[in-house]
Amino acid sequence: MTPDEERYGALAAYTLTHGDPAFIHQHVVDAFTAQTAGPSIKPIAITFALAGLYLHVEHGFTGREVQKAHMRMAREKHRWPPFDLPEDRGAVTADDVLRADEGEARDAAIHAWCASVWGAFSGSRETVRQLLIAHGVL
Repeated sequence: MTPDEERYGALAAYTLTHGDPAFIHQHVVDAFTAQTAGPSIKPIAITFALAGLYLHVEHGFTGREVQKAHMRMAREKHRWPPFDLPEDRGAVTADDVLRADEGEARDAAIHAWCASVWGAFSGSRETVRQLLIAHGVL
């Protein structure tokens, strides 16, 4: 297991046992996917991660609401657009999130992580927004 996978596993364990009906775990999945994506990432994975980050950061969607948006987008098969993977993927990392105390501080760190990663992908904003409009999410 790589160090990135270990950090993701620790965060997943925290969020999946969180008991939060807003399902904060979805935000961890999206931030981690976008921040660690390599050139071989499947287009659907980066598309859904960026859509989730956009909806959360810019529209305040909960993880549960992001899940519903993903389901709506997945109803029909599509050729998802390629996204440029910026070299800088945000200053906040999973390590920063794990250093925060569990509870409100860690939850706030997860939101800061999402905002940081989404900011790094700001060049994809309009493409993501148009996809969400086309799929009836916005």
